Amino acid sequence: MGTTLLIAFAGVLLLAVLLSSLAHRTILSTAALFLVAGFLLGDGVLGVVSLKPGDDLVATLAELALFTVLFTDGMRVGWAELRGAWRLPGRALGWGLPLTLVITAVGAHYLIGLGWIESLLIGAILAPTDPVFAAALVGNEKVPPRLRQLLNVESGVNDGLALPFVILFLAVASGSADLHLGELGLELGLGVLIGVAVPWAAIRLEQTRWFSASTPYEPLNALAIGLLVLAVGKATHGNLFLAAFSAGITVATFGQRQRESFEHFGELIAEVFKLAALLVFGALITPALLGSVGWQGWLFAVLALVLARPVAIWISFLRAGLSVREQAAVAWFGPKGFASVVYGLLVLGSGIAAAQQVFQLVAVTIVLSILLHSSTDIVVARGFDDEREVPAWFHAAWRRRDREGGGSPS
Repeated sequence: MGTTLLIAFAGVLLLAVLLSSLAHRTILSTAALFLVAGFLLGDGVLGVVSLKPGDDLVATLAELALFTVLFTDGMRVGWAELRGAWRLPGRALGWGLPLTLVITAVGAHYLIGLGWIESLLIGAILAPTDPVFAAALVGNEKVPPRLRQLLNVESGVNDGLALPFVILFLAVASGSADLHLGELGLELGLGVLIGVAVPWAAIRLEQTRWFSASTPYEPLNALAIGLLVLAVGKATHGNLFLAAFSAGITVATFGQRQRESFEHFGELIAEVFKLAALLVFGALITPALLGSVGWQGWLFAVLALVLARPVAIWISFLRAGLSVREQAAVAWFGPKGFASVVYGLLVLGSGIAAAQQVFQLVAVTIVLSILLHSSTDIVVARGFDDEREVPAWFHAAWRRRDREGGGSPS
C-alpha cells in the first residue's frame, strides 16, 4: 500500500507542478486536482490506492501534516502582524469564527438531526478557512490590501483558534469528559508552554556570542525548532497542534531572521504535506459515501457555504467601513480547506459513535467548497481594480508597523 501511494502521490505531484502555471491563470486548482485524483484512485473507483480510516498511515500523515501547517501558519502572524492589522481580522476571528461555528451547528442539529455535541463538533471542524483556495484573490495586487491582509491573517490564525473547540467537543462526544477536563486542560496548556518555551530558548541561544548559524544552514534553524517541539510534545503528551501553532507565533515574534530564512522552505514543506493529505482524503471518499448523505446532507453542505459564513461575516462587519464588494468577497471566501480535512480525519479515527456521519457531512462540505472556491477566486479577483479606496487608519497602522520593523502589507 505504501509504495503504491508513494507512486500515486509522486505522479500527481509532478502533474500538478507541470500544470501550476496554468492553474495560476485559470480556474484550475492544484488542490482540486489532488482531491479528484485521490477519489479516482481510491477504493470507490479504480481501487489503486486502498486506504481505511483506521490505517496508521492515515493517522500519522494527518498528525504530521497538521503540525507542519499550524507551525507555518503561526509563523505568518507574529505579534507585529496582529497589532498592525487587528481591526478587521479581529472582527472576523472574534465574531465571525464563533458565529460561523454556531450557525453551522444549528444547521447540523435541525437539518440532519445530530445531537448538539456532534453538531458543535461539525461547526468547529468547518469554522476554519484556508487561503489556498482563494489564492488568486489573496495574491492579486489589484485587490485592496486591507482585504488581502484580512483574509491572510484570519486564515492563518483561525486553524489554531478552532482547534481547542474541536478537541473539547471530540472529548465530550467520546464520553471521556465526565471528563478528565483537568487532564485535557493540562494537555492543552502544556502544548502552549512547549510551543513558547522551546523556540524562545533556541532563538536566545543563537543570539549569544558563542553560536551563529551559517547562511546555508539558516533555513534549517526553524525546521530544527519545529522538530524539537514535535519531539518534546510527544514525549510529554502535550497537545502537538497547539504547540505547533504557538511555536510558529513565537518564532515570528522573537526570531525575525529565522522566520525569513525559513519562510519559503517551510511553505514548500507544508504544501507537500497538504497535498498528500488531500490525496489521502480523496481516496477515503467513495461514490457510496457521497450518495449516503442524502439530500439533507448536500443541503447542509450548501447552506454551510452560502449561509453560515456570509451571515456570520455580515453581522461581524456591521459598520466596519467595508464596501459591499469587499464584504461580499470576505463572506464568500471562507473556503473549507486543509485544517477541516485533517480535523475530519481525526474524528473518523476517534471511534465516537457518530464518527462516520460527522465525517460524511464534513467530507461533502469540503469537496463542494474546494470545487466552488478554488474555481471562483480568480473570477472575483478580476472584479477589483487599483482605484479601490483604503481608509486612512489602514495606512497609518502599517506605517507605524514599518517603523517598528514589521514589513509591508503587500
